[in-house]
Amino acid sequence: MTKVKMMLGIFGGLAIGTLIGVLLAPDKGERTRRKIRRKSEDLADAVNDKIDAKFEKLLDELNGRVKRTAIKKAGDQEELTA
Repeated sequence: MTKVKMMLGIFGGLAIGTLIGVLLAPDKGERTRRKIRRKSEDLADAVNDKIDAKFEKLLDELNGRVKRTAIKKAGDQEELTA
């Protein structure tokens, strides 16, 4: 859980820093809002990519465990019938 909290802290700090930087930049309101929207979308995409990668890793691990269990059960079944 510490890695998750650390990543959330990093992304949160990055988002807040970006927002403050954009808000303090001397641009017109529409342009500033466009920058905020773009940065928010980039951040959301990065977070989604990380979540997808973790989910895929979890699914791969789960599939591996299911396959190993099925092979073990099949071996146990063969021993019972032999």
